Formats: sequence, structure tokens, C-alpha cells
Amino acid sequence: MIAIIQARMSSKRLKGKVLKKIGKKILLDRVYENLKVNKNINKIIIATSKNPSDDKISKFCKKRDIFCFRGDLNNVAKRYYDVLLNEKSKYFLRVTADSPFIDSAIIKKMLKISKTNKYEIITNVCPRSFPKGQTVEIFKSKTFKDFFSKIKTKSDKEHVTTFFYKNKKKFKLKNIFYKKNFSKMNLSVDTEDDLKRSRKIEKIINKKYGSDFSLKNLIREY
Repeated sequence: MIAIIQARMSSKRLKGKVLKKIGKKILLDRVYENLKVNKNINKIIIATSKNPSDDKISKFCKKRDIFCFRGDLNNVAKRYYDVLLNEKSKYFLRVTADSPFIDSAIIKKMLKISKTNKYEIITNVCPRSFPKGQTVEIFKSKTFKDFFSKIKTKSDKEHVTTFFYKNKKKFKLKNIFYKKNFSKMNLSVDTEDDLKRSRKIEKIINKKYGSDFSLKNLIREY
């Protein structure tokens, strides 16, 4: 199993957000570390673009000895496809770099399901019941590569997996639901306000629970 974290510096609403600090840690570091604790992930790749604006992400990866792949800026689906051409892995896990509080327990649960080999797609957003910023998607690499050429629209190329959800009846898909619907809650970082809220939550969690950033605690202190 490989994990792919997509990241870029040129976010329209908050430029350079992935290298901004939340507490003592850079946002991208937080995402990386929450994946790293899962022993079933053999390799973590940060997939960014060849655009000069993303040189900072490449330098970040080099400094921390993290695998970095640089591909298409706007066609993010192609970026994933190109990664998969170079990596031999039956499945890949996808998260975005704007999810500083991604719960490793959710990842662990979904990785366990992938080991059954029953599904081509394991997700928690079809439909969504988890908060934004807790999105985890696991795809069979062959399925993604086989259907890549059918991803045609600008939106689907940018959002990578939406094509598969629009055509979900074609795939063996397993959706994970949370016990309550928190789909309107936002734990991701897309704007300056999101960043401020995340920093506030980080302080509260650290003070009350140490380093226990479980989804249960995040919801409680949101």
C-alpha cells in the first residue's frame, strides 16, 4: 500500500497553506505524520506539481527525506496516474495536504478493509458523513489506471476521484459512515479563517488531551 498526499502552494483562497504552521508543526508535516504511524503503509509520496511555485514543497520533502513526485499542476488525476505508473502497489491511499487533523484511526480501519480484497474503492465521502478534513480514499491501482482515460472534464481532472463517484455503480465500492452526520463540519484548511480555527483547536486539544487529536476530541472541541 502506498499513500499519496496531494499538495500545492498555489491555492487560490490561501496561498502556501500547506507550509503554514499549526502549533509547532507545519500543516504538511501533520498530515505526513498521521499517515506514517500506520505500519500497513509501505511508502508515502507527496505529489505536487512542476510549477516553480511548488519548489518549496520539493525542498521541504528533500530536507525531511520524504518521497516527492512532481507532475501536472491542473490535471491532478494525471499526477496520480503518473505516480501509479512508477509504483508497484495493488492499492493506493489518497489524502489531501489541507487535512491537518486527519485521524489515523480512520485510516487504520479502512486499510484493514482493503486487505479483504473485496473492493475497488473504499471511501468515506460517498456519501459524506465525516467532517471535511477527514476524507480518506483507497483505490485499487489497476481500476484507477484502467479508467483514467475516461476522466474528461476539468472538474474531474482537478478533483481526481469525482468521476468514480459519478459512476459508482460500475465499481465495487465500500463507503464508511460515521455514527452521526458531521458532513457540515469543517476541519480542513482552505481559508485564513480555517487556519485561525485550526490553530485555536490545536491549542485546546494540546491543553486538554495532550496529543490526542482523535476525531471524537476534535468534534467535542470544535
